[in-house]
Formats: sequence, C-alpha cells, structure tokens
Amino acid sequence: MTLNRPEQMNAMTTAMGEEIIACFDALQREAEIRAVVLTGAGDRAFCAGGDLKERNLMSDETWRAQHVVFEQAAFRILRCPVPVIAAVEGFALAGGCELAILSDFIVASETAVFGVPETTLGIFPGIGGTQLLPRILGAPLAKELIFTGRRMKADEARTAGLVNHLVPKGQARARALEIAATIAQNGPVAVRQAKKAIVYGLETDLDTAMILAIEAYNATVVTEDRLEGVRAFNEKRKPHFRGK
Repeated sequence: MTLNRPEQMNAMTTAMGEEIIACFDALQREAEIRAVVLTGAGDRAFCAGGDLKERNLMSDETWRAQHVVFEQAAFRILRCPVPVIAAVEGFALAGGCELAILSDFIVASETAVFGVPETTLGIFPGIGGTQLLPRILGAPLAKELIFTGRRMKADEARTAGLVNHLVPKGQARARALEIAATIAQNGPVAVRQAKKAIVYGLETDLDTAMILAIEAYNATVVTEDRLEGVRAFNEKRKPHFRGK
C-alpha cells in the first residue's frame, strides 16, 4: 500500500485518509491477504504528516471532521488482523511517524528521519504518538521527542528500538517485501492469532494475557493448517497452508 503524493512528500489529505480506510476495510474481506507493506512513493518521504496547506483555511468544524477520518484510518492500521510492515525512506514526520509506528514494525533506509514536531506548531500528535512512542521507546525518550519536537535519524532510531531493520538508501521497500513474503509462507491462522495474542496481551495483566494466548492456541490447533504443518514436517517437505 503506497501513499502516493511524492510531490507533496506524501502529506496526508482527507481523501488519502478515506482511501486508507477503504483499503484496510477491503483487506478485512480478503482471506488470502497474509501481510501488508505500507510505504510512501518516491525517496524523499514516507509521509510528512497532515497536509497543512489543505488545512490552512479549514474551519474548526472541518478540521475536526478531517481528524475523525484520520483517527479511523489509524485504527484500521492498528487493528489490522495481519502483520503490517512500514517501509520508510526519507522523512516520517508528525502523522507520518505515527502511521509508521501504528504498523507492527518498521524497515527503514539510512535516509529515514523520524519525528513528532506537532508541539512546535501548537498542535498535538493526534493519531497515537503519545501512546505508542512510550510503549516502543520508553517514556523518557518519548517525552523528549514529543515535548521538543526534535528529529531522530535512522541510526538513532535503530539503536532506540524504533526500527527493526536498517538498510541502504532505496532498499526499504524491497526488504519489507522480503519479510512479508517470509510471513506469507507461514500458517495464516497461526500468524493472525499470534498477532492478536501479542497486541491484546500487551494491553492487560499477565494472567489475562496468558489466558488470551491459550485461547489463541486453541483456535489454531483445530485447523486443517495445523494438521498440514505436522504432516509436512514428518514428510520432510514444505507445508501448503490454506488458511483453514
């Protein structure tokens, strides 16, 4: 899935937010989808955040209506049942940084720059930055980035744990697609259940999380794919999963 406004550094418009919602809603209906790579067109930016030129003359009512669209798009990414990998080249700023961290993990090129500079403009990181960055980076570093608005280059982001894989310029999408292809070879029910157990388990206490994990296990163990995986192991061949 490509954010495709390279001449505007893929800055988010209302129409783009609506298209993200439509795309992720379509993904929900496609059982064959195994993983998603989210990226930006061109090499200058993954996404530079909300399009402030579009927002410049908006009334408060129109601004709020647009943000509801962005909120819904954010929840679609966050709650996507299959893994979402962000492939970042260049700037991932403000809402663009939030789109990246709404994904399950990030592959970034050495040109990547992350930041949540909203407070420098009197705005607020409105689609999850204040909640996700502390969970990923820890509260002290997240607070520094949000309060100061400073940018974090790719090497610092990798060291801090924001980025899983750091690759040469122009290689983020290719590497993300390689990882997505690896995920796609695995049992789709098992992957979906694993994501569900991890995501919801992190949001509750350990005892409840263990119960969620057991439920996910039980949902997986009754599938045809589990039987196929065991057969393939014993027959020394690759399994052919059907998502059932």
